[in-house]
Amino acid sequence: MQQKLKAGIIGATGMVGQRFITLLANHPWFEITALAASARSAGQRYDKAVQGRWKMSVPVPDAVAGMEILDASQIDAVAQKVDFVFCAVDMPKDEVRALEDAYAKAEIPVVSNNSAHRFTPDVPMILPEVNADHAKIIDAQRKRLGTKRGFVAVKPNCSLQSYVPALSALWEYGVKEVAVCTYQAISGAGKTFETMPEILDNVIPYIGGEEEKSEKEPMKIWGSIQGDQIVPVASPKITAQCLRVPVSDGHMAAAFVKFERKPTREQMLQAWKNFKGLPQEYALPSAPKQFLTYFEQDNRPQSKLDRDLEGGMGVSIGRLREDTIFDYRFVSLSHNTLRGAAGGAVLTAELLVQLGYITKK
Repeated sequence: MQQKLKAGIIGATGMVGQRFITLLANHPWFEITALAASARSAGQRYDKAVQGRWKMSVPVPDAVAGMEILDASQIDAVAQKVDFVFCAVDMPKDEVRALEDAYAKAEIPVVSNNSAHRFTPDVPMILPEVNADHAKIIDAQRKRLGTKRGFVAVKPNCSLQSYVPALSALWEYGVKEVAVCTYQAISGAGKTFETMPEILDNVIPYIGGEEEKSEKEPMKIWGSIQGDQIVPVASPKITAQCLRVPVSDGHMAAAFVKFERKPTREQMLQAWKNFKGLPQEYALPSAPKQFLTYFEQDNRPQSKLDRDLEGGMGVSIGRLREDTIFDYRFVSLSHNTLRGAAGGAVLTAELLVQLGYITKK
């Protein structure tokens, strides 16, 4: 790419916004040209606004430290500085939906980390290696919005980023029933051990809204475009439980699956090894070379050891064995703020650039 695209980050002061900043600081295709947040942060230097609440392991990048934060609601001011935006605001869903629509109608493509538009029928919810073809629904969305450039695309919930790819690789065998329990890191709640002391020596068996997302969102990801909407699949049936565990980063899933045509263990391992999508074919900057990696060791994957696989963009799988009720069971792991949040959104943006949906003004 000869000239970098100008990227804005809406919700730049939060944990996911901070992660976007670290990922884009040296990105080969994108440069950060606007940071926006709530009115209370607007007008401040970025480094001052996040002082005492910067949660990343690296310092605030010099390129953005002195950048003035814009008011996210002042859409025209942001639009003048960017070709597209990433959105990671912490607001009620109806307000997020209205804000993202407003940016899209101002002809600014939005790649969102938020959940507000995940079930809007003509908004693609993209897991890039799995359903890149859903980007085509953007044409119908633009028609509805009356836009030429603007649209909204979203990434799925972080809790399903490990087991949905693992199941997608096995789709040819007829995934019929799935039970999954996710063990989710505290960064998924925007917390650290300092800000969430109640998690120490503890497991919390409830995360608001997560189980519904874990059961419903895969159905849209596996769905198909019919006319001007994405229609979810009717099966497999999925049941989920989601627990918050004392881990800083990395969501693990224990999955149980029944097939219409039961594969052999060797067929499953080969399917995982060979599974790839358009990000790998196009060699996109953030794409893992090996998307799914299986560990033969009984005690892998582990959050601490394996969450950073492929720069945090790969998925780790292990402990595949036959089950007494389902056909098979396995565990899988993904980095929830990289593959599951900001990194997944950056990869989605790269895909949309490659497919011609995000362009320079």
